Amino acid sequence: MLTRAVAAYQAALGPRLLAGYALGSLAHGGFSPLVSDVDLGLVLAGPLRPADRLTVGTVARRLRAGGSDLQRRLSVFWGSPATLRGTAHGGRFPPLDRLDLLENGRLLAGAEARDDMARPGQTELLVAGAEFAIGDLGGRIGWPARLSPRSGLSARTRLRRRDDTILAQLRDPRRLVASGPRQLTKVVLFPARFLLTAATGQVGTNGLAAEHYLAARPAPAAALVAAALAWRDEPPPPAAAIPLLERELIPLYVQFLDDHVARLQAAGRPRLAASMSRWRGRLLA
Repeated sequence: MLTRAVAAYQAALGPRLLAGYALGSLAHGGFSPLVSDVDLGLVLAGPLRPADRLTVGTVARRLRAGGSDLQRRLSVFWGSPATLRGTAHGGRFPPLDRLDLLENGRLLAGAEARDDMARPGQTELLVAGAEFAIGDLGGRIGWPARLSPRSGLSARTRLRRRDDTILAQLRDPRRLVASGPRQLTKVVLFPARFLLTAATGQVGTNGLAAEHYLAARPAPAAALVAAALAWRDEPPPPAAAIPLLERELIPLYVQFLDDHVARLQAAGRPRLAASMSRWRGRLLA
């Protein structure tokens, strides 16, 4: 899949494509054919051009339309040596994915392009994780069809309804289980991954995140996190998953939100901390 994707970008970008990398679980291990994203990192010769975003997006859409479930899960990150050094802006390489590229990226094509890459700092990773959780968690896990960007709804309405969908799934595990194993495992494991990165500065892989969470005290959702790791390979029967989710899912999110509110306040990000506090209030309302 990634070999085909890199070849498509080589054809579209020509010599401007300096390097292509496998990212995520395809690079650091733990890939699940059932639920994992297929992550690709591209490094383009700079400076980036206005047309690059269109080119990257067009090729990605064509690849996702190939028909297979794995193709539909393709996620492409891209930038230039200057954006990876932090001396220029543009592209799409958030701090968490930049760290993954630095630590785990597996070179698929081109020449090594990470020599002068800047390592994201602890506060940058914390803020990126919090912003992702607040603003993009529902979108990364998957837009419900009626909330797609082409639905004709305003961005504010899409965000509100998307947030309501995620809250409904957190409050009603039957909905979450019915949404499928990919949604289910991401909703459970993402908080554990953010907790790991915030505490250690490491990439929040599912395996490391579960290990870190199970070793920590308190761990009010230990049974759920351990189960979700197994659900990535074998979907659970609803009769087994729903009671466990009812007991431990909201305590897991409360723990995650309390942890990040405290860290964000200490890092001098009170507005972001307040946003997470409001999320906590809505969750428990």
